Amino acid sequence: MLSPLDKKIISLVSKDMLLSSRPFKVMAGKAGISEDKLLARLKSYKKSGMMRKFSAVLHHINAGFKHNAMCVWNVPEKSALNAGRIIAAFDYVSHCYQRKRRADWKYNLYAMVHGKTRAECIKAAKKISGKIGFPDCKILFSSKEYKKTGVKYG
Repeated sequence: MLSPLDKKIISLVSKDMLLSSRPFKVMAGKAGISEDKLLARLKSYKKSGMMRKFSAVLHHINAGFKHNAMCVWNVPEKSALNAGRIIAAFDYVSHCYQRKRRADWKYNLYAMVHGKTRAECIKAAKKISGKIGFPDCKILFSSKEYKKTGVKYG
């Protein structure tokens, strides 16, 4: 069971970090604890498996990547793991998943491809298709965005 302090810390670390030489010190101050205590808690979360990692997140739109497409591939099950690893290795891919097929939808590998233009996304999907050796690909551009945020805890 999480304590109120744990919930506060998780809420703080799930938000954007301030650009600071000591971002954890800033967070610790907001939690009302020392930086050492905050770091000890974070290490315990990592050790317990509750927290996986800290990482930088590129806000791709601010970086000029204004277009994205969900690309889906029809890949034989025996090749899906290898193809998924190849797809995930491309810099312009932010998400890559294998999902179960349905009777009315034969595609099982999904990846979000980012580009500065629609044409760049299409070119990227074609390049990926060539690299994995499975050309049966659909490129799905969004028609409307309803929500786009990271997961917020607490």
